[in-house]
Amino acid sequence: MTTPDPRLICGVDEAGRGPLCGSVVAAAVILDPARPIDGLADSKKLTEKRREQLAPIIRERALAWAVAEASVEEIDRLNILHATMLAMKRAVEALQIAPDEVLIDGNRCPQIAYPVQAIVKGDSLVAAISAASILAKTGRDAQMLALDALHPQYGLASHKGYPTAAHLAAIRQHGVKDFYRKSFGPVRAVWLNPPLFET
Repeated sequence: MTTPDPRLICGVDEAGRGPLCGSVVAAAVILDPARPIDGLADSKKLTEKRREQLAPIIRERALAWAVAEASVEEIDRLNILHATMLAMKRAVEALQIAPDEVLIDGNRCPQIAYPVQAIVKGDSLVAAISAASILAKTGRDAQMLALDALHPQYGLASHKGYPTAAHLAAIRQHGVKDFYRKSFGPVRAVWLNPPLFET
């Protein structure tokens, strides 16, 4: 079996390391050189509307893609770094096509069965990582919107779980639900000293 030429490069990125709640989400994408996608960039530099426009195009045109996550329980048990590596490993292993090389955004690599390289600011430098960052971010945002529908008192649709002043105030007022990361300092402080009247 010969190695495809050009080589199959898989880009990997994550979303949700910093928020106080929900899973950390990772995506892996192998782009098709014959079907280029205009406008790929680091998801953080794109508007929410533009990310939502690009995500289905990526899923349609990519040779392969996968989205995976590590749960709140895994984050609390392993710590956020190791849970992120686990989510990335799961995303790569869920691909329907085996890549020749995996490029990871950042400075750490998960343990996977393929040649792997970490690239700092890779989501701005490598198209496949940019695509992965968009799928990870839109997947993570969808998770927050679903939680917001069930628990609107926390404002998750607006801050997406990040530790804004409004979010911290909501946790202090309404308490710590099971989708919160209790290993994170601001959450742990409230969890250990809950409000007298949770709503």
